[in-house]
Amino acid sequence: MRIGAVPLPCTALLFLCVGLTRSLKIITPERDSFEKAQGEGIRLPCEFELISDDTGPLTIEWSLVPKDSLQSDQPIILYSGGAIYNKYPEMSNRVHFTSDDPRRGDASLNITGLKLADSGSYQCRVMKHPGTDNKKLLLTVSERPGKMKCYVDGTQEIGSDLKLKCEAKEGTPPLQYRWEKLTGTKKLPLTGKVIEPGVFFVKNASEEYSGTFKCTSDNRVGTDSCLLVLYVAHPTNVAGTIAGAVIGTLLGVVLLAVIVFCCCRKQKEKKYEKEVQHEIREDVAPPKSRTSTARSFIGSNHSSLGSLSPSNMDGYAKAQYSHIPSDEFERPPSNAPNYSTAKVSAPTLSRMGAIPVMIPAQSKDGSIV
Repeated sequence: MRIGAVPLPCTALLFLCVGLTRSLKIITPERDSFEKAQGEGIRLPCEFELISDDTGPLTIEWSLVPKDSLQSDQPIILYSGGAIYNKYPEMSNRVHFTSDDPRRGDASLNITGLKLADSGSYQCRVMKHPGTDNKKLLLTVSERPGKMKCYVDGTQEIGSDLKLKCEAKEGTPPLQYRWEKLTGTKKLPLTGKVIEPGVFFVKNASEEYSGTFKCTSDNRVGTDSCLLVLYVAHPTNVAGTIAGAVIGTLLGVVLLAVIVFCCCRKQKEKKYEKEVQHEIREDVAPPKSRTSTARSFIGSNHSSLGSLSPSNMDGYAKAQYSHIPSDEFERPPSNAPNYSTAKVSAPTLSRMGAIPVMIPAQSKDGSIV
């Protein structure tokens, strides 16, 4: 070997280095890690440069690199021979190439509707024989704070100690909390302090602390807040409140009892009126004429009076039939002959075979008394 000559191994290595510098190359992005909120979209950059020596077919593949190195990569989307193939069913409708024609040097990937499960390491590999290159990007999907709740722990009375609390039911840790006052002096109470995340402790509360407070929670991808109205007042008269409640309850019960009693009484009155009307319709017959009433009564009692003996007829006739109103019987016609009648005593009538008849007394309308 001559002095100054380059050794053969070094010459080969030099040609290899020159070849690598002129082959296909992915342009290094400004950053290689991204963090997005759940539901958002993202563009994972992957731009490359080709040289004239890269004459083979262009192939672009995006894959998800598992955390476990023993597992193989999970292909997501593939561009080969001018066609696009979705390889990952969980993301088949949410991933697509940014460029309509990746052959122009843009193999970037768009992902829409991000989910927490989309977090991981993504690898972009570009191959065009004889050149090839790849780049890994880290994606973290987080959940924004949500479903905030603000409340007061303690009695809102002058001189008492209380806590203003807030918490987010949703959100990827770590979550940060901060309190602020929106009304009045817009300054937090001087006797208050934050004792733990989301908890503002107020000692010896005063009336000037009353107002509207706001608690805000945030993390790396979003923020949320809630409002709280604090009203510090003098202690209430508990005994008077209880007594008023008891008296009001008793008055309500009495009023209800009176209403029920009146309803029951009214119902009974209606029922009684219906029963009385029913009895009148069924038991009371319309009054008959005087003549027909007297005749029917005389006929009905003819048989009953026939059982009287002559021994007691005299006294009975004198007591019952001494006075018979003349207007209780039909008067004879005006053209009938006038026969003079002589009075006959009861014993004489009895010996003659007469049958005594009892005529009941009647009112003027013809009804029997």
